[in-house]
Amino acid sequence: MAKTSAVEKNNHRRAMVKQYAARRARLKAIIMDQKVPLEERFRASIQLAELPRNSAKVRIRNRCEVTGRPRGYYRKLKMSRIALRDLGSFGHIPGVVKSSW
Repeated sequence: MAKTSAVEKNNHRRAMVKQYAARRARLKAIIMDQKVPLEERFRASIQLAELPRNSAKVRIRNRCEVTGRPRGYYRKLKMSRIALRDLGSFGHIPGVVKSSW
């Protein structure tokens, strides 16, 4: 199991990303628009920089839903390789069978 504080920090980041998503998208659209005057684009970039860093989507870490492990994460299943193997061995995941030959 991962540290509870690390998992909660990541959950807090997810909430902040959701909270600031519209504001960040609006400011980024202004910055990328070549038709907007340079002063306004610069002002928008400063406003974007003043937003909390944890509101950026790239700061979110993919973590296992079962254990909170940050590495060996399968996006499709939202769990780590170790949790997948354990649950698959116990027969808790439909269609997954531990191979042997």
